Amino acid sequence: MAKSPGTDQSRLDRVVAEARRHSTEREATYRERALKLYPHVCGRCGREFSGVRLRELTVHHKDHNHDNNPLDGSNWELLCIYCHENEHARVADEVARDRSHGTEESVATHNPFADLQKMLAKNKKSED
Repeated sequence: MAKSPGTDQSRLDRVVAEARRHSTEREATYRERALKLYPHVCGRCGREFSGVRLRELTVHHKDHNHDNNPLDGSNWELLCIYCHENEHARVADEVARDRSHGTEESVATHNPFADLQKMLAKNKKSED
């Protein structure tokens, strides 16, 4: 018996909702622990956060593994949303740069103008 498309979609919706809930719960746990362990100061720019603005302070995983959450907080640092975004952009730039350096060996070696002098001479002879 074939499943209806609606059944697959509702199952997918449930799986996505559960994954989001799990991610939010996990984040809330390590965020709360990090906020208890560290002063409410951005580790990069040094801005202090309190009250409503505390939500602008995020937990950055130093090894970029969100599942690595040791109880001592050794894989975390508190960063403001701006510095956190900058950190991830910097890492993405480094990865892109490393990828581009790895392709230097596969650079095209064909020179379309290598025989240009011969072709011009040949054309000149044919015109005469």
